[in-house]
Amino acid sequence: MTPAPDLRQQMHTTGYAITRTLDAPFDATVARVTETLADEGFGVLSTIDVQATMKRKLDLDVPQYVILGACNPALAGAGLAAEPDLGVLLPCNVVVRREGGDTIVSAMEPTAAMRLAANPDLEPLAAEARTRIERAIANL
Repeated sequence: MTPAPDLRQQMHTTGYAITRTLDAPFDATVARVTETLADEGFGVLSTIDVQATMKRKLDLDVPQYVILGACNPALAGAGLAAEPDLGVLLPCNVVVRREGGDTIVSAMEPTAAMRLAANPDLEPLAAEARTRIERAIANL
């Protein structure tokens, strides 16, 4: 008999995020997310440690949580050429957080974000970004 697949390992998409739940250590997952994004042409421009910020600013203890600001320069450059104010929707945020014993990775769903600009020239760029982000998350 074949064991049932671990549904936590599968990706799912909401209206605004592409998410995968992993049974993996937090720090190793952050490093792996950075690597798989790089494999798809995304660099991490910023890292926001939400856990540390909540502790420092509000003295709140929250589970591990970081926001990675990921950018694919070629896609961003083409997008900014088509829509100069697109920068308000960039970079693509990728969240790595702990919940119980799991590490959850959620990335902004690019086609949903680009719909806010209402510029059809952005559609193929958003589709390409989505394909690359999905592949990065699938390869975790």
